[in-house]
Amino acid sequence: MATSTWKGHLTFGLVSFPVRLFTAARSETIGFNQLHKGDNSRVKQVLYCQTEDKPIPRTEIVKGYEYEKGKYVVIDDEDIRKVAPKTARVMEIQEFVKAADVDPVYMESSYYMAPDEGGEKPYALLFETLKAMGYFGVAKIAMHNREHVVILRPGDKGMVLHTMYYADEVRKTDEFRTDSSNLKEKELALAKMLVESLAGEFEPQKYSDTYRTNLRTMIQAKIDGQAVVETPETRIAPVIDIMEALKRSLEMRKPPAVAHAAAGENEEVASEKPKRARKARSA
Repeated sequence: MATSTWKGHLTFGLVSFPVRLFTAARSETIGFNQLHKGDNSRVKQVLYCQTEDKPIPRTEIVKGYEYEKGKYVVIDDEDIRKVAPKTARVMEIQEFVKAADVDPVYMESSYYMAPDEGGEKPYALLFETLKAMGYFGVAKIAMHNREHVVILRPGDKGMVLHTMYYADEVRKTDEFRTDSSNLKEKELALAKMLVESLAGEFEPQKYSDTYRTNLRTMIQAKIDGQAVVETPETRIAPVIDIMEALKRSLEMRKPPAVAHAAAGENEEVASEKPKRARKARSA
């Protein structure tokens, strides 16, 4: 099993049992080094003091917080150590909330939470209870010299923990609005049919990072002295009439015989053309 990132006791009420946290996901990227263009040698970043007009070593670097324009207070590692929360061995559930009320935008990093020795039964009890009731747990935990509010939710096979963004870290939803007042029932009906035609089981293994694959292919081609093939550009045609676009999208998703039968059953919807589309064609 992977190395745990935290171990301790999960508590709620008078219930307490040992658990471990394991990182659930991490990003995969391809890294590049900076080279001197002339001879392909590695280069180093130079720290430069503008006041003294000279490069300085890292040993002369300190942290500073700008409290006014151009004015800084120096903060050293000991200052930070004094106020940082100590990694605790207790994670306390503050409350249980309805799963439907938790906006996923608040979820940050993900961890698997597994029971430690002796905690299997209460862990399973919490897992089954939350799954049956549709609730998540909200808890506090101190790890990596920082206090986190976390969300505990039942996954497919066990409990999953997400560190949570604080409210002042999430952009206000007032900036994002949706005006649904001009939608028509027939547009919604066709859109629902298109969604149903594209519906499937969530299988994340079906998807891959094509850009990362293309990068690796390009790097290997450069190593082998081969020409780099450019990725074709995806062209998107402008949508002039949303009803027409929805109908054509549905026709593309169905076999010809099925599409013809569906058109016969719903002739009124299929034959209707918005006025602006007729005017555009006659023009």
